[in-house]
Amino acid sequence: MAPVPLLRFEKMQDPLPSLGKLLLVVGLGLALLGLFLLVVDRMGGYPRIPGDIVLKRRNFTVYLPIGTSILLSLILSLVLWFLSRR
Repeated sequence: MAPVPLLRFEKMQDPLPSLGKLLLVVGLGLALLGLFLLVVDRMGGYPRIPGDIVLKRRNFTVYLPIGTSILLSLILSLVLWFLSRR
């Protein structure tokens, strides 16, 4: 039986191309998010759905988007489920 080496020295790949691709994807994602937020603002702002809680007092306002969070969670769960079925 031949001895198994403890360390294997392989040629490492250059990480810069994959880092560049990651930065491009993140940058495009942020640009699309910014464009989406601009369009939503022009269309009248963020819609409030049932389940969103707004507490207004004299000096502050607290907005708790519980209904929106549940809706986004359901949508993202369905999208990820469809993508994982491939």
